[in-house]
Amino acid sequence: MTRSPATRIEFVGGAGARLSGLFDRPDSDVKGSLLLAHCFTCSKDFTTTRRLAHGLNDAGYATFRFDFTGIGESGGSFADKTVSHNVSDVTRAAVTLIERGLGPCALVGHSLGGAAVLLAAHRIKTVRAVAVIGAPSDPGHVRHLLDGAEDRIRREGVAEVCIGGRPFPVSAAFLDDLDNHPLLERVAELDVPVLVLHAPNDDVVSFENGERIQAACPTCDLRPLVGSDHLLVAAGAIDRALTELVRFFDRVLGA
Repeated sequence: MTRSPATRIEFVGGAGARLSGLFDRPDSDVKGSLLLAHCFTCSKDFTTTRRLAHGLNDAGYATFRFDFTGIGESGGSFADKTVSHNVSDVTRAAVTLIERGLGPCALVGHSLGGAAVLLAAHRIKTVRAVAVIGAPSDPGHVRHLLDGAEDRIRREGVAEVCIGGRPFPVSAAFLDDLDNHPLLERVAELDVPVLVLHAPNDDVVSFENGERIQAACPTCDLRPLVGSDHLLVAAGAIDRALTELVRFFDRVLGA
């Protein structure tokens, strides 16, 4: 499918770095504006993030996907990353859209990006719905990806850790910040519809995380993504996620 070029938008993130994002507007009438937050070590241009954005465009939704601090085309160092900075990045991305009259009216987050949008949702006055995919019920869950390197990180202040086959600098500040975010308490306070999509066989963030979010959030609907995986790279996984997302947003946003 031929697509109109995305509009590049830059803004200052939570750690003070210049962040880069892409705003895609559908060729049809716009039903609403969605802000997409990628997973821990992914990017706005990661296949899953890009395909979700384009699929939502095809369904009539404008999307803004951006690189968190220290990722992709955004400035700063990955070593500056904390969950607090991720939440601020999401909030500042939303404010940037609001200032341009573009919304967002909903947030979509994948994995740790899902935790960030759940934590940021109450800060953003235009948000009418939140959807997360493979999100942890506690940001501290990410510790299992650090391959036993916590002692070395604390000893050195910043240390390289191999995550998904790539080296990333992780700081002691990142570790310290993980315990500052009672996510289940925050989702219990949400008064907008929340959709939780989670693969039952997710071997990175277990399905029980989705169940805990659902149990804590009175406005939450948990939908299993049967046959999918954490990164939605299995055959048909993106299509299944998009079907659920479009159905949800069409219903709760009044499209």
